[in-house]
Amino acid sequence: MPLLILAAVIILSIILIVLGLPGLWIMVATAVAYNLIVPGEPIGWVSLIAVAVLAFIAELLEFSLAGKYARKYGGSRRAGWGAIIGGIVGAMVGVPVPIVGPVIGAFVGSFLGALIAELTSGSSAGDATRVAKGALIGRVVSTALKIGIGFTIGIWIFIAAMK
Repeated sequence: MPLLILAAVIILSIILIVLGLPGLWIMVATAVAYNLIVPGEPIGWVSLIAVAVLAFIAELLEFSLAGKYARKYGGSRRAGWGAIIGGIVGAMVGVPVPIVGPVIGAFVGSFLGALIAELTSGSSAGDATRVAKGALIGRVVSTALKIGIGFTIGIWIFIAAMK
């Protein structure tokens, strides 16, 4: 029964990741709780530390890739920071769309943050739009990577718990 509950939490956590919520950390916390509750340390502390490190790397990628892609598309450091800050603010504010509002907000925020940063630094509208498009692409790539890492963490935890 505990293994079924663990599997259900992992699946729900992956859905939370897709929605822009902290599903990775819920998976890690659930694995730690499972390890403490089920006798004999079924998952193992090495696996727990490894999945926590993976979750941390996924968070870093999520916040940094929008800025890196903005710079890759010709933007300044200011545009990179605008994309990062805009993505964070957009995710917190969201848009008035049920369930996926924070995800859309993060995408829009990254785009607008890079666009505003480039326009206020004197770039032309065309250049600023190209940089903002790069920031948006970076945000989409980072979300896809985070979902992929979430699947990896979920599978790792489940397989480790089955031993």
